[in-house]
Formats: sequence, C-alpha cells, structure tokens
Amino acid sequence: MITEKQKMMTGRLYKDSDPELVAERLAAQQLVEEFNATRSGSVISRLFGSIGEGSWVMPRFQCDYGYQIHMGSNSFLNYDAILMDCATITIGDDVSIGPRAQLLTALHPVEDHEARRQRFETAAPIVIGDNVWLGGGVIVCAGVTIGADAVIGAGSVVTRDVPPRVLAVGNPCKVIREL
Repeated sequence: MITEKQKMMTGRLYKDSDPELVAERLAAQQLVEEFNATRSGSVISRLFGSIGEGSWVMPRFQCDYGYQIHMGSNSFLNYDAILMDCATITIGDDVSIGPRAQLLTALHPVEDHEARRQRFETAAPIVIGDNVWLGGGVIVCAGVTIGADAVIGAGSVVTRDVPPRVLAVGNPCKVIREL
C-alpha cells in the first residue's frame, strides 16, 4: 500500500493530516525554531536536503519539511522567507531571494469541493535557476521554473514559468524585457 508521504513525493493527491507527515512537519518545526533562535548554519544543513558552500539563510525562516529544499552554492535567502516544500524546491547557485519571499509548492483541489474539505492536496516542484534575483515579497507558485539570470521584481506573483535572462514583474508576473 502506498503511503500518503509517497503520494506527496510523487505529486499525487494526498492527505496532509497523515500522522507520518504531521510528525515530519513537527520535527521540521523544531529545527526551524532552533535555527530562528540561533541562526546556526549547522541547523539549516540538518534541515535542508542540501545546501551549497557559501549559502546562507536569514531568520525568521519557515518551511514544511526541509528535506525537499535544495539550495546551491553562494545563494542567499533573506528575512521572513516561507518555503512550503511539499514538493521539491531547487534553488540554484548565486541566487538572491529578497525578504518575505514565498515559494509555495502546495496545490489544493479546485473543482472537487469534497476533497478540499477533507484536506487533500497535491504539490508541484519549484525550480529557481542559477544567478536569479527575486525581489522582496515575491510569491512563486507551484510548478514554476524560473530560468537562469532572470530578475523578478518586488511583489510579483509568479504563476507561470519565466525564461532565462529576462526582467519580469507584476501580478500575475509578466516578462517586461530581455536582460
């Protein structure tokens, strides 16, 4: 029998109230609280699936599980970030993410009202390419890939893939020009 965690990890409909997932979120929250209190890089390396050399995360940081977050080398995650990692979040090398950014992999049933009522959800990965800059307050939605060397303006809501080497802004986020 397939577990709710296995369903989550493969992008299928799963119940977030599953005891295994609840326990894993609670364990992650303990590490998050420890990190936010101490700002210790060793806590982040225990929490994240991987983190590259020279990367750092500022507190107040929040996530669901931690182990699905992979951050490359020399990248920076500013204050008050929220990374909902029900699916994999991959952050490339040399990425700068502004304060209060949100990377949200969770999806909820839109048409199936009963499934939503019963707290079923799915998730889709987020990929942030190398040398990307996300301005403050940017929201990146589930399933989005942002190409290398792209710049996303502050406050943008990224609902679709963004190609490499562009400036994109707005809600919904749209490409303004090539870089």
